[in-house]
Amino acid sequence: MAALGSLGFLFALPASAQDAAEGKQVFTQCSVCHSTDGTNNVGPSLKGIVGRKAGTFAGFHYSHAMKAANIAWSDQPLDAYIANPQKVVPGNVMPFSGLAADKQRADLIAYLKTLK
Repeated sequence: MAALGSLGFLFALPASAQDAAEGKQVFTQCSVCHSTDGTNNVGPSLKGIVGRKAGTFAGFHYSHAMKAANIAWSDQPLDAYIANPQKVVPGNVMPFSGLAADKQRADLIAYLKTLK
C-alpha cells in the first residue's frame, strides 16, 4: 500500500505552467502570416481568437473547410489544431505542418489568450 501512496503523490504534482511570454516568442513563427492587432494578412488576425468560432474573423477570406469547421477556439481545439492543422480541419489551406512540442503549444495558447 505504501507504493500506492507514493504514486498518488506523483499525480498530485502540478503540471508545468503555461508561459505567455514564452508563447509570444513561439508566435514569431506565426507572425509571418498572422497579426495580433486585428488586421488580416496572408492569414486572419489572431486577436480575440480564444472563444471565437473558426472561420469567422471579419474581412478574411477563409477556405471552405475552415468556414465549415464546427469549432470554437478554446484550449483543446487550439492545441490539436496547432499540433496538426490538416488533421483537425482537413482541406484547410494554412501551409503549416504543425508544432510538435507540447510545452510550446501550451505557451502559445497562453499567449493567444492575452490577445483580446
